[in-house]
Amino acid sequence: MYESDTEIARLQALLDSSHARSTEHLRSIIDDDRRLTARELVTVLTGMKVLSVATVTARGEPRISAVDGHFLHGTWSFGTSGTSAKARHLQARPQVSVAHVDNEDLGVFSHGRVEPLAAGDDDYDETLAHWTRHYGGSPLEWGPDIRIYRYQPSWMVAYAARRADLLAAATRNG
Repeated sequence: MYESDTEIARLQALLDSSHARSTEHLRSIIDDDRRLTARELVTVLTGMKVLSVATVTARGEPRISAVDGHFLHGTWSFGTSGTSAKARHLQARPQVSVAHVDNEDLGVFSHGRVEPLAAGDDDYDETLAHWTRHYGGSPLEWGPDIRIYRYQPSWMVAYAARRADLLAAATRNG
């Protein structure tokens, strides 16, 4: 867990405001028994998680793809090759939707924008070190133009069908 108390409070405020702005239908599914707090969310989102990232083409056509996501400091980081269609979409239109779904156990859904993470940024070294530990080598060695992005969500909800079971499993495995 990389999150400070301030980052957890910021994430909790985002989760609360997002839930409050959600439709009645969504709030009926993600009710108080299934809703995860920020502290619970950072507990269950350790390690690499597969994200579905939705971008948009220049013609407004949606595209979705999977990436390795790492939840650090209350938000996602992920990467891709600079030669990918996703990288072109993100460069031109940084607004994206991001979801992590683990069966019926966990769902994290969000909308926001990405920004490239570059050397000199506050959390660049820490993010790169985390990724390097996870993969056993630097992700920057995966190709000539590897891009790492930091996600800035403006709306996020987190759902656990069996919240107590999910948290118990995270505690055992963490």
